[in-house]
Amino acid sequence: MSKKINQHDPEESVENALNATEHFLEKNKNILIYSVVAVLAIVAIGFSYSQFYRKPLKEEAMAQTFVAEQNFRNDNFEVALNGDGNTLGFNQVIEEYGSAAPAAVYMYAGICNLHLGNYQEAISMLRKYKSDDPITQARAIANIGDAYANLLDNKEALNYYLKAAAHHDNLFAASYMLKAALMHEELGNTQDAIKLYEEIKVKYPQSQEGTDADKYIARISVN
Repeated sequence: MSKKINQHDPEESVENALNATEHFLEKNKNILIYSVVAVLAIVAIGFSYSQFYRKPLKEEAMAQTFVAEQNFRNDNFEVALNGDGNTLGFNQVIEEYGSAAPAAVYMYAGICNLHLGNYQEAISMLRKYKSDDPITQARAIANIGDAYANLLDNKEALNYYLKAAAHHDNLFAASYMLKAALMHEELGNTQDAIKLYEEIKVKYPQSQEGTDADKYIARISVN
């Protein structure tokens, strides 16, 4: 016995689908309208916040940082960090503008603290510095190593010098490797120090550190 096959008119199916869609839209039109309005309102608020509050705040923070940067370049680290009562220092810029402040203020504040002997504060500020520039980011990492070295925490200093050297391959890395080698010496890791000196000679032969590497190796060998 043959089975009866139900055949549907394609045009009828499309019409039914359209009717179902129209019914859904009619039934839920208020909800849909409110949803669209809510999304548009959120987008408008976000745009207004970015253009009329966030952007001017960043520009103001940048302007306030200018004098502190000038003091920094003149090695006036105390005033650069804390201001002079008339102009803001990096600390005040960070406190008043928060995340709207330029990322560089954390690097500047960290180095100022480093020069002023505030090593823990230097570490705290330098850890907050984030940059897409691998050279300056590596410098911040190395400066954390300097702070730990001044705190006589040679293991942590070594750790950060090695991180800085590995962060980006450029001539500055030679100086970070040299500092790491010296930390190895301080920790009594003579062979590790020699390996680093040899690596500096191979990777950065034209750098001052590469030129001086044999002197350091000879000094260790004599001792």
